[in-house]
Amino acid sequence: MDYAVEFLEQNRAFGELIRGGEASAPIPTCPGWNLDQLLRHVGRGDRWAAQLITDRVDDYLDPRTVPNGKPPSDPDGAIAWLHEGAQRLIDAIDDVGAESPVWTFLGSRPASWWVRRRLHEATVHRADAALALGVGYSLTPELAADAISEWLERVAAQAGSNEAALPLDDGQTVHLHADDHGLGAAGEWTIRAGGHRITWSHGHDKGDVALRGGAVDLLLAVVRRVAVADTDIAVFGDASIWQNWLDRTPF
Repeated sequence: MDYAVEFLEQNRAFGELIRGGEASAPIPTCPGWNLDQLLRHVGRGDRWAAQLITDRVDDYLDPRTVPNGKPPSDPDGAIAWLHEGAQRLIDAIDDVGAESPVWTFLGSRPASWWVRRRLHEATVHRADAALALGVGYSLTPELAADAISEWLERVAAQAGSNEAALPLDDGQTVHLHADDHGLGAAGEWTIRAGGHRITWSHGHDKGDVALRGGAVDLLLAVVRRVAVADTDIAVFGDASIWQNWLDRTPF
């Protein structure tokens, strides 16, 4: 998968969706935000990541300090600002080299890590906008499956790093199965808790609770944008374990 190409395409699609909406429209899946704030969040985040890379920042950088971190007030200017921020990130990675180590909130990672992170930031926030505006949302199964994997990588890296309870109790397992044609092992995930850690792997397995459905539905359920009951996802086993997972994973 060419993450840079996918990132720019998702950024473009997000911008076109925003362009057709009312700036003050509330975003139910991001309580307290409206469409304009969602645009600013995504656009500033891309510029923030670009600055982290360009300036070789070695610690947390307050996004509010990013130059030109707010979009223009006119709609067309705001969309252009959004797209410019995405291109700035791609250019920053090209300038330093995709494998150059850079700061991330998970520790040092190759610069290319940021384009995948920002890609899936865009895929999920485009869903937020679509749900708020009552329009359809589509994503290829391959991209949705990769977004689930990227999400799980972050959950596993951050779980147990503070005093918060793990998303699963020790010994519990969750299995996700995307039944889209052609995904194969990339469309199955088994998540385990043990030793105050969360681990996961691809492949077919059983879990204390298992969810089976389309990759897009699974993604939106995993990131708490839709309830499983509102999708065609089938749940097998102990549904309370799934609910605990949702309650304990970051928003």
